[in-house]
Amino acid sequence: MTTNTTPAVRLAGVTKDFGAVRAVRGIDLDLHPGEIVAFLGPNGAGKTTTIDMVLGLSRPTSGSVEVLGMDPRKAIARGLVSAVMQTGGLLKDLTVRETVAYTASLFADSRPVDEVLERAGIGELAARKVGKCSGGEQQRLRFAMALLSDPALLLLDEPTTGMDVEGRRAFWSAIRDDAQSGRTVMFATHYLEEADQYADRIVLISKGQVVADGTGPQIRALASGRTIRAWLPSPTQETVDAITAVGGVDHVEVRGESVTIHAKDSDAVARYLLTETPARDVEITAKGIEEAFLSLTGEPA
Repeated sequence: MTTNTTPAVRLAGVTKDFGAVRAVRGIDLDLHPGEIVAFLGPNGAGKTTTIDMVLGLSRPTSGSVEVLGMDPRKAIARGLVSAVMQTGGLLKDLTVRETVAYTASLFADSRPVDEVLERAGIGELAARKVGKCSGGEQQRLRFAMALLSDPALLLLDEPTTGMDVEGRRAFWSAIRDDAQSGRTVMFATHYLEEADQYADRIVLISKGQVVADGTGPQIRALASGRTIRAWLPSPTQETVDAITAVGGVDHVEVRGESVTIHAKDSDAVARYLLTETPARDVEITAKGIEEAFLSLTGEPA
């Protein structure tokens, strides 16, 4: 595995056009060795197009893409890049071990089959037919296959789909151990809290451009305002309108007698609720990663 300081991924002024449609609009991005990076964005934001260029499946219309200091296809040909996709690529009639052993035979040099099975947490499933594995177990199998070449860059697409809570925790523990040895991990997921919890860095893309790049707390801080929740007995439309009229209120949501308010000035809202309404159990929290996603992209996760 590569251990020098060359960026694992470097995109400089990258654009990608499909006819008259510009899917990627000038992305500049460096990923560094040992980083775990979440690559997030709404549908149609340009995530898949960008990942395709990193994997050498397509070339940019303008700008440059480098993987470990070289053309992506050259890095892949040398076994320095692996990808774990969400679907496909598995033969249901083979056992888990047969699947990994067959994949290992395609490489001139690979890690031992039993080692990657244990690394992926599926050593005890070695004799099970792939078709009998759950969706989460099949994702772990894809992860084991990706580790065979000991890649310096690992790309993951929705890596924990189908896994239970314990499975996700074990999976990310293995990913963290790998990153500490210098492997760079880039993953796309729709589990925003997972990205917030496990990524060293979150890159948020919208409409073909990077709109935010930083740690989870840094991304959350970019979403201005706070969330105020309160219990309000029998809220009327007049009361809701009055709350909405308080300075700095962006949105009011009522569910039964539970009221959720998004506002820039949470103190003013709390003061109004406590002095002008029968509200109680008022709670003020900073916006979470989902609110930040919505605020920065203008679209729901």
